[in-house]
Amino acid sequence: MASPFYTVEHEAYREVVRRFVQKEIEPYAHEWDEAGGFPRLLYEKAAEIGLLGLGFPEQYGGTEVDNFMWIVAVQELARAGAGGVSASLKSNSIGAPPIARAGTAEFKARVLPQILSGKKISALAITEPSGGSDVANLRTSARRDGDVYVVNGEKTFITSGMRADYITTAVRTGGPGPGGVSLLVIEGDTPGLSRTPLKKMGWWASDTATLHFDNCRVPVGNLLGEEGGGFKIIMHNFNSERLTMAAGCTAAARVCLEEAMEYAKQRHTFGRPLAQHQVIRHKLVDMAQRVAASQAMLEMLAWRLDQGESPVAEICMLKNQATQAMAFCASEAVQIFGGAGYMRGIKVERIYREVKVNAIGGGSEEIMKDLASRQMGL
Repeated sequence: MASPFYTVEHEAYREVVRRFVQKEIEPYAHEWDEAGGFPRLLYEKAAEIGLLGLGFPEQYGGTEVDNFMWIVAVQELARAGAGGVSASLKSNSIGAPPIARAGTAEFKARVLPQILSGKKISALAITEPSGGSDVANLRTSARRDGDVYVVNGEKTFITSGMRADYITTAVRTGGPGPGGVSLLVIEGDTPGLSRTPLKKMGWWASDTATLHFDNCRVPVGNLLGEEGGGFKIIMHNFNSERLTMAAGCTAAARVCLEEAMEYAKQRHTFGRPLAQHQVIRHKLVDMAQRVAASQAMLEMLAWRLDQGESPVAEICMLKNQATQAMAFCASEAVQIFGGAGYMRGIKVERIYREVKVNAIGGGSEEIMKDLASRQMGL
């Protein structure tokens, strides 16, 4: 059904991204999943249609857009049912915004054009082996030594961690608590940086790593914002990250619905199509209901963000709503496909494996509920 939030420009860009996905991702999604990665050249191809520059200043090669353009891009990418590819392509959307927001003029001019053109890859490194969303208590240290910071510690579960060229890293430059946290961009060829690849339940095509910092010397000019000001920059990043995740999860849920509907029309059991069995029709309606509810919530919150609001509690609830809808629809789709749904190489099987990473990444369901309750004054 048509939505009042999308303009002619939104729909035109939807067609551009859809053609890109059909040509450059969908035919290779299974192959890349099995290989555990995709060609680095895909970043440059994505940059050519403006995917990597969405939301960034034009002077660096970006395009200033509203949240609905983001939704269009993310949801079209999700049509391939290849969450690992989408996650890696979008790692710049969480690694580079702090650079655009808080980097020095010289640093932004040097780094952002390379990232937005797809020639270099950006990643965000917050999570540590000792804790994930508890950013205020991170342990990776950065000690000032003249014109450099000496960084020691570890980060883990870092998307694009193996091949990122610019790693926006949360470090402790001061005392305990959020006031001691800063953001440093650590370049991929920094001596003392080593990386360990991680194998995952899903997102196989996305490289994920643990990063080790052993006396890495990082120029002071790579500091984003003021020393001790990193926590606020990180928090500012979360609204857009969670909205984007919710958009992708809602779209993945819709893919499961569409795939299951098509299969139910074609597959015959007991002398008639699956879709003519009441129990299957009810499953499909339950899926459609959750997709519609998630999309409606997503679009209303995107509109509120574009009006300058910061509905933190509702965005936390949206992330849970969307990830739960994805989990339900992926499970029901595999059930409708039966044995075929358990076979590798089809969209619903890939999406089913990707459910949990979305429910955990960007803040787990439990943390989202706690944040929302605090915002509600509970």
